[in-house]
Amino acid sequence: MKQQTLNLISMVLLTCTPLVQAKTPTEITQIELSNQLPTNGNLVLGVYESGQLGDYGKNIDNNSQGGLTHAIQATGFEAKVMQSKLIPGPMGSGFDQIMLVGLGLQDGENTTLQWQEIGGNALQVAVEAFKTVPAMAFDTDSIESVANLAYGAKLGSYYFDKYYTDAERHKRQVMINVITSKVAAVKAHYMHQLDPLANAIWHTRNMSNEPANVIYPESFVAQWQAHFKGMKNIKIRVYDEQDMIKNGMGAIYGVGRGSQRPPRLMVVEYMAGEPNDAPVVVVGKGITFDTGGISLKNPPNMWNMKFDMSGAASSIGTLYALAGRQAKVNAVGIAALAENMPGAKAQRPGDVVTSMSGKTIQIRSTDAEGRLVLADGVYYGDVTYDPALLIDLATLTGSVGRALGKDYAGIFTRHDELIKDFIATGQQTGEKLWQLPLNDNHFKAIENNVADVMNSGPDAPGASAGAAFIGTFVRDTTPWIHLDIAGVAWNDKTTAIKASPGSTSFGIQLLNQYIKDHYEKD
Repeated sequence: MKQQTLNLISMVLLTCTPLVQAKTPTEITQIELSNQLPTNGNLVLGVYESGQLGDYGKNIDNNSQGGLTHAIQATGFEAKVMQSKLIPGPMGSGFDQIMLVGLGLQDGENTTLQWQEIGGNALQVAVEAFKTVPAMAFDTDSIESVANLAYGAKLGSYYFDKYYTDAERHKRQVMINVITSKVAAVKAHYMHQLDPLANAIWHTRNMSNEPANVIYPESFVAQWQAHFKGMKNIKIRVYDEQDMIKNGMGAIYGVGRGSQRPPRLMVVEYMAGEPNDAPVVVVGKGITFDTGGISLKNPPNMWNMKFDMSGAASSIGTLYALAGRQAKVNAVGIAALAENMPGAKAQRPGDVVTSMSGKTIQIRSTDAEGRLVLADGVYYGDVTYDPALLIDLATLTGSVGRALGKDYAGIFTRHDELIKDFIATGQQTGEKLWQLPLNDNHFKAIENNVADVMNSGPDAPGASAGAAFIGTFVRDTTPWIHLDIAGVAWNDKTTAIKASPGSTSFGIQLLNQYIKDHYEKD
């Protein structure tokens, strides 16, 4: 009997205690700007097409009596954008090896995004060649170009390697030294506009990449609270399960009922604009793990359901970027957080719940849970703040991923006048959008003969019906955008500025730029 009791206690402890304890969050790479070119070791050097060199390149070329120019010509390096070439340091230069990085035409017009990608790609090829990154001299006179190269290098240095026990597998860099002749001006632009954005993206990727035994509704809240500590104009409000019951948030509460990890609604206010300006409200789906609930998912790909909280991570990350930049704007981030588990208290298909709006919902599938937490999240954001613009981000449907792949997020709205600027901002930032339809038929498809609406159904057309469901809880007069990011929230491949397999932090660059262009005061 005593042994049985001990075994039972052990089982309880294993159930309640994560098998992997949270370690210190990955240290954020720091950018150091200086104007002193090193005299030895290795170097990353930007060069233009046709072998054109900037001041740093000319200095190396002079010291090596034309050796750098000769090496560029001998290797056939064309210096096109995103090209790189490792060469031995020319005799007399003092360098062991130089990683040449193509900057394109000297008089060309690289976009901001291209400069960022050049910086990220340069960082990554340097890591592969040298393991650690030497000084990076990009040899361009443009202040914004150098700042964006440094920003891209910082994003490109991100790697979620905190659980690797083999140090040889670690790729993340602690410090990156960027050489520029205009240190003060570059630093002013970089530190004010770009570094806060990079830090927001870093925190968001960490949050989304963590396993679900580390990040769940309560720990999501706790980690973001720690990140926001000391930042100006920030006010955080957190609703627990008792608050949800009291405020009639039956939709989000119902999703979280089956888990030992109770649901949370996290509200972050950043009010640095004019007192009477209506805020931009960004609401994110935060399913910290999605089993499908009673409507259980197929097991093979369930492991990546830790990314089902990516919308919530990006919504709060966007607020972190705005606060870090001290943007003159009013904005609110809302994370609708729950873990969708098939526990004894879990809601069932056929159950009816009452949302905060008072509208009733029949649960047809417990695996259509994201739209349920957003029903209460968007309604709360709409009626509490009367927003100038309401945006929700959600890994909502597999159908949008099948339709648009990894290239685009789906954008839906009743306000088509918003689409053009959102799509243009997506092209500018590299977080691309494609409009999908939303019309009366999609709203009719979710009507129900038991409750006001149903969360899923055999005739409901996928992504558009999901958008219609969320839109049901937003007033028609409120400018509203729904972003279905299911296909783009995570990736198993690396890119120049999304270096580590896993979270892409999709939405932060897009919304930061859109809010900056349309709502910030000068």
